[in-house]
Amino acid sequence: MATMTDLRSLPSVDQLLQTEEVNQWISSYGRPLTLDAIRSVLDKVRLRYAEASTIPDRESLLEQVGSKLQNWTAPTLRDVINATGVILHTNLGRAPLSQAALDAIRSVASGYSTLEYDLRKGKRGTRSVHAESLLKRITGVSAALVVNNNAAAVMLALTALARRRAVVIARTQLVEIGGGFRVPDVMKQSGARLVEVGTTNRVHLADYESALDESPVMILRAHRSNFRIIGFTTEPSLTELASLARRVGIPLVDDLGSGSLLDTSRFGLGHEPMVQESLAQGADLVCFSGDKLLGGPQAGIIVGRADLVAKLKKHPLARAIRADKLCLAGLSATLLHYLKDEAAQEVPVWRMIAMSTEQIRERAQNWVEVIGHGEVINGESTVGGGSLPGETLPTFTLALRVRSPNRFIARLREAHPAIIARLEDDRVVLDPRTVLPEQEGALLDGLRRVYEKRH
Repeated sequence: MATMTDLRSLPSVDQLLQTEEVNQWISSYGRPLTLDAIRSVLDKVRLRYAEASTIPDRESLLEQVGSKLQNWTAPTLRDVINATGVILHTNLGRAPLSQAALDAIRSVASGYSTLEYDLRKGKRGTRSVHAESLLKRITGVSAALVVNNNAAAVMLALTALARRRAVVIARTQLVEIGGGFRVPDVMKQSGARLVEVGTTNRVHLADYESALDESPVMILRAHRSNFRIIGFTTEPSLTELASLARRVGIPLVDDLGSGSLLDTSRFGLGHEPMVQESLAQGADLVCFSGDKLLGGPQAGIIVGRADLVAKLKKHPLARAIRADKLCLAGLSATLLHYLKDEAAQEVPVWRMIAMSTEQIRERAQNWVEVIGHGEVINGESTVGGGSLPGETLPTFTLALRVRSPNRFIARLREAHPAIIARLEDDRVVLDPRTVLPEQEGALLDGLRRVYEKRH
């Protein structure tokens, strides 16, 4: 880089505006932003001149301007290739959507829609009808409501049905999930009064019965979706809690967290409580996520008794946490896969879970042959997303031995699209189970490029 020592030789903004590069940037980024970048670079050079007594040449100045424009406009939310083997990777956006869900979102996003318009009546409708009929048919409930996430669903149920009143919950269920989200804190924010029963490992039906002296208006069960209590532990069944709730005339709300509409044991996993099971066992309302095991967009789903759901729909909080048109379109398309009994084939999350080890081994072996490096080894995939804690699926992974695994994996993150792998026994490991088929070419190209630069 050539330098100059006289500050008077520093090009002016107008002089830089005459260059071909700047004219191209104005076309790409707009004149105001380009001017801001030029002025920012020139101001920085002037500040440094007092110490360095030199200034960069024009070529270097333009490089700095171009770099600044790229940094300012680069998206922070980017697509990545998930090669970690964690299917519902919370940090990577959880569930990828099916093609039908993507098409539905694109359709309503590209123009106007019937979000709150009744075509038959020719007047204003309500967004709460979208996805509700599908949820009712799939789960057999009389009513349903979709909000923006499951935490909001639980908050709404507590606020609308139990504000300033007592809610009974077992101490075994006072859980904290990702991001410091704690069930007791949510209950307090809703205005409900927390009545804890039992101990941290054992709770009996008699504990719930004793809590009736507090005149509760709800019994809440929170599924421990991201950890297990083992050993000397006891809890009453949901059926027993439902019987008690009916006897005293208060609702039983079951927060399933992840929630599932398919039996996970069919795929060699432990059994995750299903939404249909909670309803069959007597829960009045069931809350669960749309973007975990359901495999749809981020959403909080509430299904159950029509009278209770009606109260939730009318509560002012429901408007603040309502789902938007993109969520409702994607969720409806995802639910349709379940209604048509094709979720295991069409929903990416379930395709990954159902993928055979032989399919995975063949993909991993192909990767070795294409890039000319690594070996195929046994491994384990996990569901993730606060679902099925401790459960794993057998897999085969591509294992790479490189001089500096940490540097190699960092360079994978710099690829376009970024490749997210994991370190295991000082090796870089990539699991085919969570790499979408349409991303495989980009993965292999990225691996080859990083190998070429590794030294």
